[in-house]
Amino acid sequence: MKFTETHEWIDVKDGVGTVGVTHYAQKELGDIVYVELPKIGSLVKKGQAAAVLESTKAAADVYSPMSGKIIEVNQNLNTNPELVNSSPEKDGWIFKLSLTDVNEFDSLHDKET
Repeated sequence: MKFTETHEWIDVKDGVGTVGVTHYAQKELGDIVYVELPKIGSLVKKGQAAAVLESTKAAADVYSPMSGKIIEVNQNLNTNPELVNSSPEKDGWIFKLSLTDVNEFDSLHDKET
């Protein structure tokens, strides 16, 4: 698992990246009440806004840590957006990407910043 400066994480296995937000990000946002998931099939570039988290405090973009095509979204977040708070780095993942440039992984951080 690697991290971005904007508090997203990505876990890569077999050319597919699972993306979510860090414990720090969800704590700063407060209680998540809605998640605007990306559209399956959309192409995103590294650093591009891909999803939106709405909390009781604010709305925040979720930026893609790597470039690729959205191949899956966490449908559980439609009915249980609080999974982002309770399990941000496991059950609260947001989307999965089929990666177009695996070398981008090397530019990410090893630890949450």
